[in-house]
Amino acid sequence: MSGGVDSSSAAALLVGQGYEVIGITLRLWPQGCGTQGDRTCCGPEAVADARTVCHNLGMPFYFLDEEPVFRQKVITYFAEEYKAGRTPNPCVLCNEHVKFAQLLKRADLLDAEFIATGHFARVENHDGRYWLKRGRDLKKDQSYFLFTLKQTQLARTLFPLGDMTKAESREISRTHALPTAEKAESMEICFVPDKDYGKFLQQENLVQKHIGDIVDLQGRKLGEHEGIAFYTIGQRRGLRVSHPEPLYVLDLDAEHNRVVVGPASHLDQDELLVERCNWIPFETPPASLEVTAKIRYNHLGSPATVTPLPDGQARVKFTTPQRAISPGQACVFYQADLVVGGGWIKKQA
Repeated sequence: MSGGVDSSSAAALLVGQGYEVIGITLRLWPQGCGTQGDRTCCGPEAVADARTVCHNLGMPFYFLDEEPVFRQKVITYFAEEYKAGRTPNPCVLCNEHVKFAQLLKRADLLDAEFIATGHFARVENHDGRYWLKRGRDLKKDQSYFLFTLKQTQLARTLFPLGDMTKAESREISRTHALPTAEKAESMEICFVPDKDYGKFLQQENLVQKHIGDIVDLQGRKLGEHEGIAFYTIGQRRGLRVSHPEPLYVLDLDAEHNRVVVGPASHLDQDELLVERCNWIPFETPPASLEVTAKIRYNHLGSPATVTPLPDGQARVKFTTPQRAISPGQACVFYQADLVVGGGWIKKQA
């Protein structure tokens, strides 16, 4: 329970359906939690709200320290990806390794059959195989962040809000007079509430500034950067390079410590490779799949052909070129509302 409206409403629904429900809030990243008030999931106001919700619903409440695993699985990964010239997606890793993995361990200790969250997504059992589907409210659908979940995790997961809209979720909290009913939602990464990733990496001594070259597609030096960790594919602002036409970050060359820039037309690519694929409706994928592929959470998705390869990789060929494909981001495959699977973007093919 994050202390937000959706997890509160999910708990209220389960209590109303007759489940014996236990509320758990995870302490993930304490540094600076109090500075953003109730806008962080483990800040004091959020914890107090979660505790009050549980009291009002007649549920026991636990506040558990999962900072060590969060630091190892999420924060370290976050920094290492930026240093390698990739753009991380920490929310996916947090769901897989912290929220779901650690909550299932706690569920076993408490003899709980299921875990439940306030995600807008759905799980269905199809002849013993568990399918992950989009939430009915497509504007709030969070299935993209859940594509790495394994069958053992999906089998024991409940998403009470999967068939509801955000407005309906908020109304449930209002009906139960829960203190979270009118809380605004936060869209930023929980441990970087001001969205300044570079500042966070430096403050935590995870990344240090180091000078390197900004070069064009021909390798000609145009300027200098202070570290590739502070740049992302498609970035235009902050390059501090004088040029007759707008320049964008096209590639981050960690091996040679170079930021490669060029015109916007070079940001469009129609093919990419993904690795560490997870397939959800089947154990072994077919030779090829026609899907709608999303290359980032706020990407609308685009028709593509996916060709699985050895060693958990796959080639993704889009019908039309896509803008700013970023290594390190998740590419998730859909067929209608079914999450077929996905992988991590390795490179533009």
